[in-house]
Amino acid sequence: MANRPYHEQVDINNTLKLRDLISTLPSFTALFFRGIEPNTSSRTRIAYAYDIHVFFEYLKENHPFFKEKEITALPVESLDQIKALDLEAYIEYLKYYSGQQGTERSNHSRGIMRKISALKTLYNYFFRKEMIKTNPAALIVLPRTPQKEIIRLDVDEVANLLDEVESGEKLTAKQQQFHEKTKIRDLAMLTLLLGTGIRVSECVGLDIKDVDFHNSGVHVHRKGGKEAIVFFSDEVADALELYYNERKLMKPLPGHEEAFFLSLQNKRISVRAVENLVKKYARTVTTLKNITPHKLRSTYGTNLYHETNDIYLVADVLGHSDINTTKRHYAASTEYRLRATRNAVKLRETPIDNRESPDTDQAEANRPEESD
Repeated sequence: MANRPYHEQVDINNTLKLRDLISTLPSFTALFFRGIEPNTSSRTRIAYAYDIHVFFEYLKENHPFFKEKEITALPVESLDQIKALDLEAYIEYLKYYSGQQGTERSNHSRGIMRKISALKTLYNYFFRKEMIKTNPAALIVLPRTPQKEIIRLDVDEVANLLDEVESGEKLTAKQQQFHEKTKIRDLAMLTLLLGTGIRVSECVGLDIKDVDFHNSGVHVHRKGGKEAIVFFSDEVADALELYYNERKLMKPLPGHEEAFFLSLQNKRISVRAVENLVKKYARTVTTLKNITPHKLRSTYGTNLYHETNDIYLVADVLGHSDINTTKRHYAASTEYRLRATRNAVKLRETPIDNRESPDTDQAEANRPEESD
């Protein structure tokens, strides 16, 4: 196998996985996935394939027209057999159902919304292509979802987290055995994530040539095939250089020679491994917050917005294609910002505490005499 760049290999792996998933769906869905490819990521298309598969499994079990038919042999016209009421029944089904091999599945409003969104996209595609006559999915109102709370680390928690990565004092005895071997790498990764806000996939995808110590920047491959240079601070540079000196002495396995961050097996470290180590260290700092690599990204975005008050700069640094995404996550009226505005509005120039008290004797002299 050719030694391809990480992001290219991920896309190839996702493409092969998507082909396997499409082979379990009606053959006409291949047109749909080819049609949406220019505007979606490979991960998004895989998620759509899973969600659409759930829908056709439901139809085969519950809809009279589909009961005796093979899913893969269904023609596109079969979509016209579905009515809006059928989709409402499907929404109710999604709240709790049995998956493959009897596994129990459940969805809250956000999971239901995602699955119905996949169906809406499917129906919209074939309706616009005039391959079906009806579009019942357009009649379905998506369930309301509560605003998702943005979880992030406080300033003192960030410092405590990095201190714990260095010392490992609160780790279990078993974890401490591995900690001595990985603490320099772990500190470099967490400092990079907290100090730049890059995604975990962008972090593990870094090659040695992507890290420019001279200009203090990393070259990352972002969602949608975009590329960007993200600059880092001197603090991040120190942590990366310390690890890089160690990295130069390692002997990577074939195919992993270019990877910047390596696992203990001398392979490119995986997204799952980074997720696990972030959770491992975060549990020593806070048990109330479920900290993931994405929460470290949220922490950086919040801190950057508080320091600059420039939402467009934050969107650019984080690589958001839609400024509304940035506003929703980082420009909300947080307790921090509400507290910061408490003295912003002045009512009188001289505070009450600084006003001169009237002379007591004069006040007594000016008081009117009380009548009998």
